[in-house]
This record gives sequence, structure tokens and C-alpha cells, in this order.
Amino acid sequence: MSPSKGKHAALQKPSSLKRNLSIIMILILLAASAYKTNVSIPELIEGIPEMGKLFVEMYPPNWSYFSTSWEPMLETIRMAIVGTVVGSLIAIPISFLAARNVTRVPVLSAAARFILNFVRTIPDLMYAGVFAAIVGYGALAGTIALAFFSFGLVSKLTYESIESIDPGPPEAMTAVGANKLQWIRFGVLPQVTAQFAGFVLYTFEVNVRAATILGFVGAGGIGLLLQRALDRLRYDQASTVILLIFVVVLIIDYVSTKLREKLL
Repeated sequence: MSPSKGKHAALQKPSSLKRNLSIIMILILLAASAYKTNVSIPELIEGIPEMGKLFVEMYPPNWSYFSTSWEPMLETIRMAIVGTVVGSLIAIPISFLAARNVTRVPVLSAAARFILNFVRTIPDLMYAGVFAAIVGYGALAGTIALAFFSFGLVSKLTYESIESIDPGPPEAMTAVGANKLQWIRFGVLPQVTAQFAGFVLYTFEVNVRAATILGFVGAGGIGLLLQRALDRLRYDQASTVILLIFVVVLIIDYVSTKLREKLL
């Protein structure tokens, strides 16, 4: 082949067939899903005036309801704190079991991953509903649900972080005769501790948001107060609760982000 022909072949435009087929498949799936779920753009446009009426009923917020909302909001934060801490502590041992570069027995790592997949398959609302039926309606059910959710999330992120560590320090420790506990303590933990703390803070952020919804299934917190306001059509009270949630979540997100930046 001559140099001119080789240069011409190198500059040849790649085929767009694969890209076009992918776009067509995505559009077909989107259209089919919209059809089966009765998604209607005209109906959405027709409902915009009703949304406007709802916003009118929510304004102005009932500021006197703030005193009633504050204690349930604190309860929601407490639920998130306890659920996050308990779930994260339980996640530590199973994260090491699930990490294949730490657990050399395939049966143990496979069993740990199966447990994690099972726990993460169940949504937090379902956990809250189940535990509300077991231990009764209130904050305890929501806290247990958040603990399970935190356990699944933190475990998943942590064992993936463990598997991506630099193998050099653990291998050096093995070479000088360190046992398994020493190998983990000095070869693995220093590389994942900061990331683990970041995962815990991120999970706490998520749990504060999730805890506000758990009240809709009787799991306590500010969500229960919001549901009562909506059921009574007291949209002025509902807007007060929503504004309080919004401000608290913003503050928590800001503080948590700053802490994670310092850790990572």
C-alpha cells in the first residue's frame, strides 16, 4: 500500500451506523415506556394551572406552625444520625469479607456480596413499612430502616474502595511476615479510612432526605407531620414544613460537603 493510500484510510470518517442504531433504540424504548405509563404532554400542560392554584394556597406559609414542626425535624435528624452510625459500623466487617483482595476464600466473599445485594434490593420505604408493623409506628421503625439502608450503601462503597487500594503496602507487610490483622490494620485501613468517613457523611445526607419521607408510612419524623398537613388540606402548614426541610437539608449538605472535602 502506498503512503498516500494509507494516509487516506487513516483519515476516513468512521461509520455512524452504530451511533444511529443506538439513538433509534433509545427513542423506541422511550416512546414505548411513555405509551405504557400513559405519559401525556398535553395533560401535563393542562395541569399547570392547577399547580398554580396549589402554590397560591401554600402562600403565605403558616409561620406559627414552625414551633410545631421543629421538634419532628430534630427527631428526623436524630433518626438519620443513629441509623447512619449503626449501619456504618455493621458495614465495616462485611466490607472486608466482600473485598476479594482481602478475603481470599471465594465462598465467603460471594456470600457477603449476596447479603449486600439482597439488602440493597429492598427500598428504605419498604423497610420502614415492615418495621412499623413489627415494632409499631414511630421513630424506632424509621431508625431501623435507615440503619439497613446505610448498611447496604456504605458496605457497597467501602468494599469497592478496598478493592482499589494500592497493593504495594499490603504485599510488603506480607513479605515481612505480618499476620492478617496486622495486614489489614497497617496496609489497608490507612488507605480507606478517609474515604470511609466520606461515605458515612454522604450516607447521612441521603438519610436526612429519606427520613423526611419515611413518615408517610408511619415511621416518625417530620414526614408524618407533612402527611397530616396534606391530608387536612392545610397547604399553608405544609409549605412551612417544606421550607424547614429545605433549609435544614441545605445546611447539612453544605457542612457535610466541606467536611468531605477536608477528608478527601
